[in-house]
Amino acid sequence: MKNIIRFLLTLITLIFMGAAPILAEELIQNNNNGMIIRISEIEVYPQYLTEYLNYAKEVAEKSVEYEEGVISIYPMAIIKNNTQIRILEIYKDKEAYEKHIASSHFKKYKKSTLHMVKHLDLVDTYQLSPDNFKKIFKKSAID
Repeated sequence: MKNIIRFLLTLITLIFMGAAPILAEELIQNNNNGMIIRISEIEVYPQYLTEYLNYAKEVAEKSVEYEEGVISIYPMAIIKNNTQIRILEIYKDKEAYEKHIASSHFKKYKKSTLHMVKHLDLVDTYQLSPDNFKKIFKKSAID
């Protein structure tokens, strides 16, 4: 009996582990309307912080200004530890993301900052309230 229970628990675990990426992809497609929404979690070596922030600001501004499919590249520093950077990245779709990483300004940023980054984690997300998305960006149009 113990072996049957152990087998069933293992089988259930494997089924859910295998289905998790499929469910996550479905959530992203259903809730993001095809958009890619990501938070880049970056830790920068302290001695490169000022230089890194200049590159991050430059690539963010150029990406939003010149790339139609880039909705947001919004770099932020954590107040309690300013070597911890978060970038809210929102792309219209996968094609916009691929164009972004192929752009000359992104390649310059990546090549120039590679040695400055201690840690990088790209966290893909999905919206909990897709209806609120347009309201947020409309409301943020403050000059």
